Amino acid sequence: MLSVRGLVSGYGDAQVLFGVDLDVGAGEVVTLLGRNGMGKTTTVSTIMGLIPARGGTVRFNGDDMTGAPPYRMAQAGIGLVPEGRQVFPTLSVEENLIATAAARFGKPRWTLERIYSFLPRLKERRQNRGNELSGGEQQMLAIGRALMTNPRLVILDEATEGLAPIIRQEIWACLAALKAEGEAILVIDKNVDALARIADRHVMLEKGHVVWSGSSAELAADAAIRDRYLHL
Repeated sequence: MLSVRGLVSGYGDAQVLFGVDLDVGAGEVVTLLGRNGMGKTTTVSTIMGLIPARGGTVRFNGDDMTGAPPYRMAQAGIGLVPEGRQVFPTLSVEENLIATAAARFGKPRWTLERIYSFLPRLKERRQNRGNELSGGEQQMLAIGRALMTNPRLVILDEATEGLAPIIRQEIWACLAALKAEGEAILVIDKNVDALARIADRHVMLEKGHVVWSGSSAELAADAAIRDRYLHL
């Protein structure tokens, strides 16, 4: 579904990514792991066209999308839950959800009613403005907003950053339910143990290079890899 090959990117004179390879198949949950500053968000931003690629290719559903602007990536079927959530602060929960609603691939799987069933807290808070929500509620809204685009792939950047442990558990349960629905997901987060219970495969970055990739079982069995590339 998503195939990234040799991705090179950066900011100004600084190169951040050095030939990143990454794949997400239909129905797969894949994580992008690494310590802070290793290039995870830059990878997502380059895939989405928020930062221009300096080399390599991004293919989605067989189409070459390298360098396509963000709206084209969304139209192609990628729903982004960005770092920092970025909900519309002065719009209500319901207005946030309606703002991104789209049905590009036949009958929509995700409707307002289904989002409210899947994330009942959003229904309870549907008339509240975005800036009146807690951090966890904002993250749920950001997930719901991405699903309202009826994507083929959902990308979550820093899925549980800054959230209380009990709210993190709700987000992991949400992602597990999405996986059961057959959604393809690429997720960035630091909670490796929680991710290992959900994800099919993991890709690890170190200073803009892919240094390891493998299954959850392989990651759990390789403490040296975890210590070397994930622990501070």
